[in-house]
Amino acid sequence: MPTANRKTYWAIGLVASITLALILVFTLKPSENRRVNKPAMKQPEKPTEPVFRKDGELVFMAKKKKLKTITIEIANTDATRQQGLMFRKAMPDSCGMLFVFDEMQPLSFWMKNTIMALDIIYVDDRFAIISIAKNAVPYSEASIPSGGNGMYVVEVNAGFTEKYNISEGNTILFTTK
Repeated sequence: MPTANRKTYWAIGLVASITLALILVFTLKPSENRRVNKPAMKQPEKPTEPVFRKDGELVFMAKKKKLKTITIEIANTDATRQQGLMFRKAMPDSCGMLFVFDEMQPLSFWMKNTIMALDIIYVDDRFAIISIAKNAVPYSEASIPSGGNGMYVVEVNAGFTEKYNISEGNTILFTTK
């Protein structure tokens, strides 16, 4: 085969390869004008703020003197105790949450996903306050132990126990709807 024919075949092959490559690039690459359906990125769901339930009333007592009465939401199941006051932005000073356990035991709480600072009040089976953790830090995962066996826990806004002179040895009484 003469040299000129080889050069011609080689040039034709090169042009054909480049043409084929350009066709593939432009047909396989989405253009800016062509709409491409991309899968939607799933956004993490933000928990909705729970609505406060009025399950009863609780009275803080010093001997026979009433110190303060609040409306309570009761957490008496594993699910409601685990949820607690998490994701709530605020709570009226006249409200709180009462955690009820089945038996006396050492208790410990934390503030994970809890937006507002709280006073955590540990209470025994005779309704006596055994300890108070004042101004628990929002979002903290540090354990806040009861310091003894308890059966009830009352959570109120931080500063509540100081404001209403609630202390260890005081008692609680509560009623449910």
